[in-house]
Amino acid sequence: MTGSDRELARYRLAAQVLAGLAAADATLATAESLTGGLLAATVTSVPGASACYRGGIVAYATDVKHRLLDVPEEVLQAHGAVSAETAEAMAAGAREALGSTHCVATTGVAGPDLQEGKPVGLVYVAVAGPRGNSSSRHRLAGERAVVRADAVGAVLDFLLSELTRST
Repeated sequence: MTGSDRELARYRLAAQVLAGLAAADATLATAESLTGGLLAATVTSVPGASACYRGGIVAYATDVKHRLLDVPEEVLQAHGAVSAETAEAMAAGAREALGSTHCVATTGVAGPDLQEGKPVGLVYVAVAGPRGNSSSRHRLAGERAVVRADAVGAVLDFLLSELTRST
């Protein structure tokens, strides 16, 4: 799949997510680390996104995850910034801060170096919503830009699955 094919697939996925949220009269927020705003940019590239999208927080540094997203210090110490527990706490914190019904979060290692001893391509995505919090682990391959872009696709796909399950 070429870069433009991947971008189109992510756009279509974002459009499906927004349609699902609109049908449920729900809203979305984002909490991003490794994707650095790419998730928010993808969501807002869809016309009419403002009907559902509340906003996002890019918490790249670990201390920002704690201060702005209320990720407990104990979670960061025990599991690290790249973990399912941190992804779920990020999503819950941004959901609360931005007043949305759903929030998605991304954290991981885009590369080129290890982080916290964790390998490049290790990504955790999470969804916080009315039914609680859940996360999934991914091992993505490719250079930094590909890992970041594929993380956006993974989190949108995860949210779409959650929305489909709850209807």
